[in-house]
Amino acid sequence: MRKRDVFDRLLREIEAVVDSSLGREEKLKRVCELLAGSVDYYDWVGFYLVDEAKGNELVLGPFVGEPTEHVRIPFGRGVCGRAAVELKTIIVQDVSKETNYLACSPLVKSEIVVPIFREGNFVGELDIDSHQLAPFTEEDREFLEKVANLVAKVL
Repeated sequence: MRKRDVFDRLLREIEAVVDSSLGREEKLKRVCELLAGSVDYYDWVGFYLVDEAKGNELVLGPFVGEPTEHVRIPFGRGVCGRAAVELKTIIVQDVSKETNYLACSPLVKSEIVVPIFREGNFVGELDIDSHQLAPFTEEDREFLEKVANLVAKVL
């Protein structure tokens, strides 16, 4: 099956999850499961949400993959923190070349972080790690930005 077909199917499935009667955490977890289970190079999939009390820190939300010690990330630290400051999708095809990288696992080779906006406000991000070097394409970026727009409805 072509990547575009997989992404189109996933968007329909994610939209159904977002529109379902599940609770917020269950919806986010299900989105992680759909992404990790459908794209072989999405090895860790999770959400980091803005800590509403602090405003300048991300808190780990639902995820699928190996546990991480990075449950709180200040804006500006690592790829996730950088995306929170720059407010744009960041793709790192080789994390070993990043000077500001927070390693979650020695297996991670690349990462994509997509900010999530609700009513124009930054509320969180979708973070995906891959054990492959340079797997993320422009198709991934476009697809994951659509996922972020869908997920924004529940945040």
